[in-house]
Amino acid sequence: MLSGTFSARAYSFFDTLVWIACLNLLWIAFTLLGFGVLGAGPATAAAHIAVRKRAGGDAAPLLTGFAAGYFRNFGKANALSLPVMAVVAALVLNWNYFSGGHGVFPQLMAVGLFVAAVFLAGAVCYVFPMYARYELPLPQYLLMSSRFAVRHLAGTVILLFVSAAVVYASRCLPGLIPFFSIGAWLYLTGWLCDRFFTANDQAIAAAEPAGHPRLQAASPA
Repeated sequence: MLSGTFSARAYSFFDTLVWIACLNLLWIAFTLLGFGVLGAGPATAAAHIAVRKRAGGDAAPLLTGFAAGYFRNFGKANALSLPVMAVVAALVLNWNYFSGGHGVFPQLMAVGLFVAAVFLAGAVCYVFPMYARYELPLPQYLLMSSRFAVRHLAGTVILLFVSAAVVYASRCLPGLIPFFSIGAWLYLTGWLCDRFFTANDQAIAAAEPAGHPRLQAASPA
């Protein structure tokens, strides 16, 4: 019995590793297909849709599901990701400018920009998992992700820790990047967000009166 249980867990572990590696390669390939900037958003959306399916026990083929999610969400995912990329670029450029300055004001600005970047990183961790789960107007994803990040600080800290750990491991072992780093980050953050959203939905359902409107779950197609 113990041997069978161990074998099953070992098989599940290595099956997940292979799935993450395939997800990593697909994200890179489809991001390049969209020339980087226009491919990253749809690839991330497709990845989180695939992660949500797997978290729900759906064993659908990864390649066909990823490709379908990529092309079906190409426009909406870019409308969601491009503003985020623009804000990230603005934060980086301004931080580089002020961090090299002398005096109190530039250093205060650099600290403020760093804090804003941490908050943005926490909110961004929720954006595409939320997109994969809920049907919302596009601007609402950014707003709701920011609110969720603030209201569920423990979960946000966990997501930031996972993100920092993946970045640290990738810097120490750059060979992980083309095979595991991106896929591992997408899988871990997507799986965690799915759990956080489920717990939040259950808490709201238990607290609210019958018939009260809630976020509408999206079909993970």
